[in-house]
Amino acid sequence: MKIAYLVNTHPRGSTTFIRREIQALERMGWQVHRIAMRADEAPLVDPADIAERERTEYVLSLGGWALLKSAVGWMIHRPRRSFMALRLALACGSRANARILHLIYLLEAAHLARRCRDLDIKHLHAHFGTNPATVAMLASLLGAPGFSFTTHGPEEFDAPLALSLPAKIAHAEFAVAVSSFGRSQLCRWANLSDWPRIHVVPCGIEPWRFPEPAALPAGGPHLVAIGRLAEQKGFPVLIEAVAQALPALPGLRLTLVGDGPLRRALEAQVHRLGLEGTVTFAGWQDEAGVRTALGAAQALVLPSFAEGLPVVAMEAMAAGRPVIGTMIAGLPELVTPETGWLVPAGDARSLAGAMAALAATPSDRLAEMGRAARRRALDRHDIDRAAARLAALIQGLPEE
Repeated sequence: MKIAYLVNTHPRGSTTFIRREIQALERMGWQVHRIAMRADEAPLVDPADIAERERTEYVLSLGGWALLKSAVGWMIHRPRRSFMALRLALACGSRANARILHLIYLLEAAHLARRCRDLDIKHLHAHFGTNPATVAMLASLLGAPGFSFTTHGPEEFDAPLALSLPAKIAHAEFAVAVSSFGRSQLCRWANLSDWPRIHVVPCGIEPWRFPEPAALPAGGPHLVAIGRLAEQKGFPVLIEAVAQALPALPGLRLTLVGDGPLRRALEAQVHRLGLEGTVTFAGWQDEAGVRTALGAAQALVLPSFAEGLPVVAMEAMAAGRPVIGTMIAGLPELVTPETGWLVPAGDARSLAGAMAALAATPSDRLAEMGRAARRRALDRHDIDRAAARLAALIQGLPEE
């Protein structure tokens, strides 16, 4: 079966789970055409992402005039469908106070409908319930095949009405959330009659990339945090927690893997608190670099304020590392008392307490927590199983 994946920006270092899902479908024999609005402006460091970029079609690379010509040429021969799509685009735009932007989405959708016909696409799947789902919805009204979309959170749940989530769920063949929490948030805004078409398909990891874990390092505690250095990830609270925990834990070390808009502010915070010898900024790493960082740590720490279901937690657990996380979104579905610690979000003192609990845990108990984490991650988040579940939904097959 030939389908298209629609993403706003693809590939990105922070969304490798989309690439893994596509490749899992391809291993099943599906043909997947990648379409993105734009390429990531940040440099890619992972060879797999670089190769993925070469396989992706970028809508906005056409240029404004070519996109307008393609869209108008498609719409002028489909006046009824075009009127319906225009009316829906304006309605969605009025909710977001962004009518002009939604008219641009309409043009993108018309071009997408043309490309789906040219490529003989049988189904369109969008990742994220933001503008990719908007474009996919409008494209389906303009003659593209049926569509579905995956929501991740937290962006979609911050502004569900402005993003017209109820309309997207109603028009889609089905909608996907990556956790039960995410599904509950979609159900909040969907018509009751649409609930049966809202499903959970978690993101996944590739088990073969996680051989038997390296032994936990001695000393420390050694922690690693991995993610985009942005507000929702809560890294300023993490650094404050390190400062609070350090007097009782002089061997404490934290490595931050990632980059983003808060890096300079975080570096300044580290300097202000005198933590230069304790906190290390490692920048973005490819998948091999992430696994190396996990192997050098005793636990992953996730101080997030908002999440979907973070793939990095799955990766850490598959690498045999416990997780210190916050009690938000889908994290309690993944991290249990047998596999780590959960603390209130935004609470530096509780986070420091979890670091102390980690340091006080005997090494054999900590290793057993790592083994339990690995079993849970590999059992629940095998990407091939997740992709098979998505494939069954696209084919209209009942869930197992």
